[in-house]
Amino acid sequence: MQKISTVTFFIFFIISIIACSEDTASQENKSKEESQSKTKITFVELGSVKCVPCIQMQPIMKSVEEKYGEQVKVIFYDVWTDEGHEYAEIYKIQLIPTQVFLDENEKEIFRHVGFFPEAEIDKFLQEQGLTIIN
Repeated sequence: MQKISTVTFFIFFIISIIACSEDTASQENKSKEESQSKTKITFVELGSVKCVPCIQMQPIMKSVEEKYGEQVKVIFYDVWTDEGHEYAEIYKIQLIPTQVFLDENEKEIFRHVGFFPEAEIDKFLQEQGLTIIN
């Protein structure tokens, strides 16, 4: 009887170790996936819906969102509105459009004033380690 209990315990112990190692591997894979899908750059566009170069930036912002997915968060503030005016002050905007790029810690890493061609935005984002997902 003692031998059966010892063998049963040993089998249970081995199964527990295998199950725990599978859970740990699964958690590690999940953490890797979450960190890869985490926003790496926030692209803040400060402009107005009544400004011609700002309007020209709209399809570029949409394209950047589509090309880089969750790697980039794109935000637009219309600084000519009461709601958006505070962001002009926060980001110290003098001319529009202005693009401000923030890292994952929300620290400004780059700023551009005026129309910003998509190819140049792509170059900057790829220099930051982002990849096109489409």
